Amino acid sequence: MVLEATMICIDNSEWMRNGDYAPTRFQAQADAVNLICGAKTQSNPENTVGVLTMAGKGVRVLVTPTSDLGKILACMHSLQIGGEMNLAAAIQVAQLTLKHRQNKLQQQRIIVFAGSPVKYDKKVLEAIGRKLKKNNVALDIVDFGDEDGKLEKLEALLSSVNSNDRSHIVHVPPGSDALSDVLISTPIFTGDAEGGSGFAAAAAAVAAGGVSGIDFGVDPNLDPELALALRVSMEEERARQEAAAKKAAEETALPKKGEQPLNSQDATMTEGGSITALEAESKRNDIMDDEAALLEQAIAMSMGDTKPGSSVDTDMLEATRENQDLAFALQMAVQGNAKDPAIQTEMSEVLGDQSFLSSILASLPGVDPNDPSVKDLLASLQGQSEQKKDEDKPPEEEKK
Repeated sequence: MVLEATMICIDNSEWMRNGDYAPTRFQAQADAVNLICGAKTQSNPENTVGVLTMAGKGVRVLVTPTSDLGKILACMHSLQIGGEMNLAAAIQVAQLTLKHRQNKLQQQRIIVFAGSPVKYDKKVLEAIGRKLKKNNVALDIVDFGDEDGKLEKLEALLSSVNSNDRSHIVHVPPGSDALSDVLISTPIFTGDAEGGSGFAAAAAAVAAGGVSGIDFGVDPNLDPELALALRVSMEEERARQEAAAKKAAEETALPKKGEQPLNSQDATMTEGGSITALEAESKRNDIMDDEAALLEQAIAMSMGDTKPGSSVDTDMLEATRENQDLAFALQMAVQGNAKDPAIQTEMSEVLGDQSFLSSILASLPGVDPNDPSVKDLLASLQGQSEQKKDEDKPPEEEKK
């Protein structure tokens, strides 16, 4: 945003009574001045604007550069029409006022409203323009009212002061359009390309929609400050609603957090998940069958049917890799069976106790003691255990 100090030169000569600009030249000028002052102060909070009159008894400074918009707009109520416009003196006074601005970092700009004849020749105006250029002061000219020879003089003034296209001139022909409606689309109102004015753009949008202060029930002629405030408030509210609607539309278009649109890939993943569940169930059943087989091998080994290092023992160890605890217990049982005969006797006694075996089998995961195959196995083992005891009895006991 451009940091500027601006002086606005108002034409309050007798020519301002003409009605070729609605409602009069003076009122059309006042409305445009009000909006420009608002645009300048709103574009940067450190911008300042001052106002002076060019006709009457002489050039008179109404307000020195200030950021108080209310003070600027209030000074417009006491203006009186009369006399002739003194353009050269007004520009020199405006330059002197800007020279004594408080913030020296502010760029200097003069805006001139010329709605009456210019009595100075081009050479004088060109000299004034060169002086402005030397002091780095930009000049904007609003030319309205058809006066002979005025346009040529004003363009000569602009060409002598213009530097880096910082100065502008706008010719507003008479017509039904208000003066402010024409200015809102010009660089004088919107500001330089490097800065710009959001307030001016808002006011331009309001004016383009045909909104006026009277539409709010306020006559800008009686209270221009309130009319301007209402225009700005309405445009800010409109911008806020448009931003909220845009944000709501974006949120509706995007999926919520954690949600994704269902597509063919998702359906495939869902189907694959079901297949995976079936495979897991099948694998779980296979593990239970393997545990039952391992139980039979363990009981058989405990009876001495399997020796360490045999093919059956190797298959058992490979099948029990998924259950390390059971493999360790079986290994201990096999080692004990091979090394200690007393353990063989104890194992035979354990196998002969059917209730004890049933309790052990009930504690094993995936083993049902009531299964017919398990019962047949227990009966077979019990018969083998009794036969083993008969073989181990001493001969004396057999004779008795």
